[in-house]
Amino acid sequence: MDFAALMAAEIAKSKPSGASDTKSKKYISKRQAEAEREAAYHAEQAALEAKREAKAAEKRKREEEEAEEQAQYEEKRRRLAEETRRHREEKAEAEERARRKRLGLPELPQGGSQSGDGDAEEGGENGSATDIPDDDLFEKLRALGEPARLFGESHNSRLKRYRRLTTVVTSGPIPTTLEPVEEKDMKVCDPEDVPPASDKAGRHYLFRQLASYFTMVLREWEIALAREQLANKDKEQEQASYASKAAINAMISSRDNMRPLFRKFEKADVPDDILKPVVEIVKAAQERRYVDANDGYLRLSIGKAAWPIGVTMVGIHERSAREKLHNGERGHVMGDEVTRKYLQSIKRCLTFAQVRWPPSDIRQLMG
Repeated sequence: MDFAALMAAEIAKSKPSGASDTKSKKYISKRQAEAEREAAYHAEQAALEAKREAKAAEKRKREEEEAEEQAQYEEKRRRLAEETRRHREEKAEAEERARRKRLGLPELPQGGSQSGDGDAEEGGENGSATDIPDDDLFEKLRALGEPARLFGESHNSRLKRYRRLTTVVTSGPIPTTLEPVEEKDMKVCDPEDVPPASDKAGRHYLFRQLASYFTMVLREWEIALAREQLANKDKEQEQASYASKAAINAMISSRDNMRPLFRKFEKADVPDDILKPVVEIVKAAQERRYVDANDGYLRLSIGKAAWPIGVTMVGIHERSAREKLHNGERGHVMGDEVTRKYLQSIKRCLTFAQVRWPPSDIRQLMG
C-alpha cells in the first residue's frame, strides 16, 4: 500500500459518520431561513399575546369582583352613616331645645334644625323670590359698589349676597338687615352662656338682641336731644349752648362709629374676646348695674396688660421680664382704630343709659 492510500484511509477514519450524509442534503437560501425565523418569531409573539390577554381577562374579573364588594361595603357604610347622622341630629336638636328653654330663647320650629346658617331668620325670601340673571346681577352689585363676583362664589351665593345688601329691615338710627326683637326679648344671656361659633342660629339671635338694644338706646338718645332743642327754642334762645352742641356731636359720632359693629353683627364676625365682654356690659346695663358695666368696659378696653410708667428701656441691654409689658390679656383691643371707636361709643351709650334709666341703687351710678 502506498503512502497516498494510507493517508486517505486515515482521513476517512477521522471524519464523522454523518458527514457523508450532509453532502446529500439540499442547501436552503437566505430568504427561506429569514422567512422561517420570522414565522417562529410571530408564533412566539402570538403565544405571548394570548398569555397576556388571559392574564388581563383574569385581572378584569378580579377587579370587577373587588368593585362589587367595594360597592356593597360603601352602601352598607352609607346606610350606617345616615343612621348615625340622623341619631346625632336628633340628639343635637333635643339638646338645643333644652338650651334654648334654659336661656329663654325662642323655640325651634318643629322638624327644624340649627344648621340653617341664619337664612331662615333673614326672611326666607331667597328661596321664594324670583331669580336674577348673572348679567343683571353683576350690574346691580357694581352699582352698590360691591365686587361683581368673589372667588369660588356660586350664583346662589351671589344672589344671597345681593339680597343681604339690599334688604333693610329696620330704619332706626343705624339701618341694619337684622330683624329687631321686642323690648321684652332684648335681655341677653350670661357671658358664660354665649352660643359657640358652631351654633349659628343662637348667635344670630344674640346679635339681633344686641343690635335691638343699641338701636333703642340711640333712638332714646336722639329723642332726648330733640326735646332739649325744643325746650331751648321755647325759651327763645337763638343759639344752643356749647354743652348742647357737644352732646349732639357726641351722639352723632357715637352713631356713626357703631356702624362697623352693626356690620359685624350682620356678618356674625365678632370674635369671642370682644363678644363676651360686650354681652357682659349689655347685661349689666339692662339690669341697671352701671358700675359693673363700666368695670366690664375697662376690662375690655384696658385689660390686664401691664402699662409701663416712666422709662422702660435704658441702655443697650433689655431688662428682665420686660416682655411682660406687651403680653397682656387684651392689651391689643384698643390698637385697632375702628374697634376703639365703637367701644368708646358703647361707653357713651352707658353714660346716657344711666340718665335715661337710672338705677334703684345709687351706688351703681358711674362717676
